[in-house]
Amino acid sequence: MSVRGVLFDVDDTLIDYSATARIGILRHLEAEDALGRFESPEAAVALWRAIEEEEYPRYLAGELTFTGQQLVRTERFLVEIGMTTDDPVAWFGRYAARRDTAWAAFPDVAPALRAFHGRVGLGVISNASLPYQTGKLRKVGLLHHFGDAILCSDEFGSAKPAPEIFLAGCAMLGLAPDQVAYVGDRYDVDALGARDAGLRAYWLDRSGLGSANDAGITVIRSLAELDSPGS
Repeated sequence: MSVRGVLFDVDDTLIDYSATARIGILRHLEAEDALGRFESPEAAVALWRAIEEEEYPRYLAGELTFTGQQLVRTERFLVEIGMTTDDPVAWFGRYAARRDTAWAAFPDVAPALRAFHGRVGLGVISNASLPYQTGKLRKVGLLHHFGDAILCSDEFGSAKPAPEIFLAGCAMLGLAPDQVAYVGDRYDVDALGARDAGLRAYWLDRSGLGSANDAGITVIRSLAELDSPGS
């Protein structure tokens, strides 16, 4: 059966989240006169991302709210570098403001979406909150490709790789799972989750350093490698 719909992850699939977060935290630490506490800018980025990788899954598991994980990440980060703040929420807000000026889509995204737009159904499934992701997509000029077909774990109540959220994404497009392709950058969360839910799974490995050992997963290095609409 031909593909009639394509669902996408957002962060590090459509939008270069890693690069944007790096720019944001370095700008923020410099403005807060805290960058000198690190041996190098890369050490600062590594600590910020390591804490995020530990705390964000707690939000996805329902242990923390979306804003709650931001607060915990900030408090942990400041403890690690020996700083204090009277208002960690405001501290994170200043970081977010600096980060949000740097959002950018990968160069291959706009051409791929233009090729699919109007020919197949397009949508998004993301492990985040809806206002956060729609804001980013609007900022980089991609929101119009998806309309209301954006499903986020915060509002849905279940996160990838749970099959329920993938199946809800297919229902959002009005299509059966075997008619829908899913594209994401995380092998375990995106590729395996989509495949196990019955979708056509595409793992977007932009680094080209990974390998897929599981059947039913197509590895691509760029969105330009996606099959043409309807194939």
